[in-house]
Amino acid sequence: MSFFIFTKNFDNISGSFLYRIAENQDDLNNLNINQSDYKIIEDSQENFNAVKYGTKIINKYNNNEIFYDNHTPKFLNKEKLQEHIYGLCVPINDFLYSNKNHSQYNQWNNYKNQLDSLNLNNVEYPLNKSLEQYFNDLGQPSYSILQLP
Repeated sequence: MSFFIFTKNFDNISGSFLYRIAENQDDLNNLNINQSDYKIIEDSQENFNAVKYGTKIINKYNNNEIFYDNHTPKFLNKEKLQEHIYGLCVPINDFLYSNKNHSQYNQWNNYKNQLDSLNLNNVEYPLNKSLEQYFNDLGQPSYSILQLP
């Protein structure tokens, strides 16, 4: 089972703050959080992948049920994709700087290098999918920034 980590006490409120996602128990245990401070809801791998790849966004949760809305990611041009990548690299750099001994350091360092080395001129625009889905379609590792420990 996969896990969705929310700010506590926002049941049944649209726009409930999704803090992190974890693909499995090991990933959940490796997050740099005090789990008792958050509302953690188990859900399917299918819904995890939909959020990871950007085809669903979370509207709200109520008790242990998550309500999703469909979403279609789109990057109209190279500049928009570059801005998005820059926005991803900032928290990844923060994590790498502060967590050199973390068990997922190499995974995120490699992903950061993958982001940095992406040739944006080779991408066909508009890109009608998330960057994570784009990498997955190329057979490359892909992670949602929500998976960052």
